[in-house]
Amino acid sequence: MIPAMPAASATSSRTAAVGALRVVTMGAVAVLILVGGVWGSWGTAQHVMLTKGRERGTVRVTSCGADSCSGPFTPVSPGASARPGVVIDRSVAVREGQTYDVIVKPGTDEVVRAGTAGFLYSWVPFGGALLLASVVVAGGLRLSRVAWVLGISGLALLTAAFVTAR
Repeated sequence: MIPAMPAASATSSRTAAVGALRVVTMGAVAVLILVGGVWGSWGTAQHVMLTKGRERGTVRVTSCGADSCSGPFTPVSPGASARPGVVIDRSVAVREGQTYDVIVKPGTDEVVRAGTAGFLYSWVPFGGALLLASVVVAGGLRLSRVAWVLGISGLALLTAAFVTAR
């Protein structure tokens, strides 16, 4: 026969198990948020970061719709061809009448901003994920220093993207 545990010992075992479950669950949620941020950013960031063999040039934005802007593409890299119209996502950083350095997405007439502004702008979803994960880490994992690092990193990334995109 197994001796019965004292009531205090059983309660502390349950409390430890619940605490471990909370840490594992909140840790998984934080990691999932960060992975989602990288996943959301990589679709654009890969074109900005891995430019070898891609068409580079400029686009002068001539018209904007609800979701996108367009204009003629002038190549600057060897092997790139001029195009009468390419499409760039509309954002607060793209204005009609302005000229932007861009990279053409392979096999399409879509372009993304190049340079520092394009690099930082492509990582905006990850910056938002850092901010959101900081709340989960602070509240769910109770790791305030780690949460501050995540939050300040996300805020710095978003601020830098906003400042350089202008």
